[in-house]
Amino acid sequence: MKKVLLLATLALSTALVAFTTGEKTSSSDSASALLAADLPTSGSWALDASHSNVKFTVSHLVISEVDGHFKMFDGKMTNTKADFTDAKMEFTVDVASVNTDNTMRDDHLKSDDFFNAAKFPKMSFQSKSFKKVSGNKYELAGNLTIRDVTKPVTFAVTYGGVVKDPYGNIKAGFKAKSTINRKTFGLMWSAVTEAGGAVVGDDVDINLNIQLVKKG
Repeated sequence: MKKVLLLATLALSTALVAFTTGEKTSSSDSASALLAADLPTSGSWALDASHSNVKFTVSHLVISEVDGHFKMFDGKMTNTKADFTDAKMEFTVDVASVNTDNTMRDDHLKSDDFFNAAKFPKMSFQSKSFKKVSGNKYELAGNLTIRDVTKPVTFAVTYGGVVKDPYGNIKAGFKAKSTINRKTFGLMWSAVTEAGGAVVGDDVDINLNIQLVKKG
């Protein structure tokens, strides 16, 4: 009886292992096929704002950081090379859509102490080059305009891949980050604590999660 039970247990264990392994292989193969599908990557692309975000972080009182984002933005990209190395990109952000979860602070950011949203309603970025560094890492260089000041800025970019969504749209995903000095763009407001530390830091970290949809 013990031998029969042992054999039955071994048989069941083997069947479960085979079944589980088969499931994982199938799931893995599907994901790989989806990401490795022979999808067209050259052409024109439009920003999918509902699946993208524009965020920033700045130090506050030296001891901590404040995060914010912009709710309104737009962009486009064109490329002829499959690896995007000749891509041309344009992005705009509605500065009046800034949101830091504090109405008083948001109003201050929209004032002339910072963006002056009434006079300079948009900031913009125009790419100059998009170079492949290695693997899925790229370097995006271009001109960033805030208020009436334009300066060269470089973003470190991670390419997430191209995929077809459930509705048949071809999507491409990118993450980009950079750090700028706000004062070089005319955002000059400053104050210090009793200890002499800055209320708002000069350096601003920019983090972008961008999803593009192919249009042609």
